Amino acid sequence: MKKNSTKNLRINSAVQRELSVLISREVKDPRISPLTSVTDVEVATDLKTAKVYISVLGDEEAKSNTLAGLKSAEPFLRSALARNVNLRNTPELFFKLDESIEYGAHINELLESVKDDLDPREEEAEEDLDEDSDEASDEE
Repeated sequence: MKKNSTKNLRINSAVQRELSVLISREVKDPRISPLTSVTDVEVATDLKTAKVYISVLGDEEAKSNTLAGLKSAEPFLRSALARNVNLRNTPELFFKLDESIEYGAHINELLESVKDDLDPREEEAEEDLDEDSDEASDEE
């Protein structure tokens, strides 16, 4: 089975959906932040391993606690995954933090600050244009 085959993409999607539900509703570990979401899952073509990318909204302590909680809940998640998703092998789960959402928010903040810096300059340029047009109309 190829890595980006239709079957592999369907398996990734099914595992992601199921893990999202399990983490939000079934896992009762208090270390896991309620603002945890599964952003992506990459199941190996042999179905032995799966990289689970998670996003946690919060500080570094919340992220590390959530990773520790998910690591300790991995046997439960794997057995529930085996019950709910019909796969030949149930993959071993490896959790990784996905920083892309925070990175995108940071880039957005930077763009907004650049836009705010440019706004006063644009207003000054418009005022200069207005003054120039007033002077031109006075000369006529």
